[in-house]
Amino acid sequence: MALEERAFYRESQTTKPASLNCPFCHTSDTYELRWMVRKKIDRLNGGDERDRARFAKFQSYMVLIDDKAVCKNMRCRKRFDVSGIKTMAFI
Repeated sequence: MALEERAFYRESQTTKPASLNCPFCHTSDTYELRWMVRKKIDRLNGGDERDRARFAKFQSYMVLIDDKAVCKNMRCRKRFDVSGIKTMAFI
């Protein structure tokens, strides 16, 4: 039986600052966005040849969890889509 992709990674969450503009009130501010960090494990325990070949191709990466943000301007406070930021980044 083939191993799942999650068996090749250690998962954790982190926050990174990003400068975003609210499309409604046009104010710019820094928002803490949540990212899922998937780090490749050092070596594979068990698995067959196909799993070892897949493991050799994998890399560590981050995936953006937050797709919306709430404006920090007290007069606006509207939710807007996070845009202009890549949703996936290799480490």
